[in-house]
Order: sequence, then C-alpha cells, then structure tokens
Amino acid sequence: MGCSERQKEIRRRRKRREKISHFRERLPKASHSEKLEIARKLRGMTPGSEVLIKAWNLVGSDR
Repeated sequence: MGCSERQKEIRRRRKRREKISHFRERLPKASHSEKLEIARKLRGMTPGSEVLIKAWNLVGSDR
C-alpha cells in the first residue's frame, strides 16, 4: 500500500524546505544571472515565493 496523503504532503514540505535553504546558501556568491535563475525556480516551487524574493532582495534582479 502507498503512503497516506498526509505523509506525501510532509515529504513535499521537507523537500521544499531543503531546496529553499540550498538557494539561500548559494545567494551571497551568486552572479546576477544566477539570482535570476533562483528567483525563477522559487516562483515555480512555492506559492509564497514573492515574499521570499522580496526578503532576499531579488526584486531588482528579476523582471
């Protein structure tokens, strides 16, 4: 039998949190084009991406 929906949801949240922390670690050394890529990936990954983009000062580097 497969996992319950709750377990799948927890796994997705944990993986998302790991990815976000990985992006946060890469951010200080990232070039302008890498910051654009991080912002693009954040938008596709989480619904609260715009809050993170503003908090990480990526607003001026995208769009």
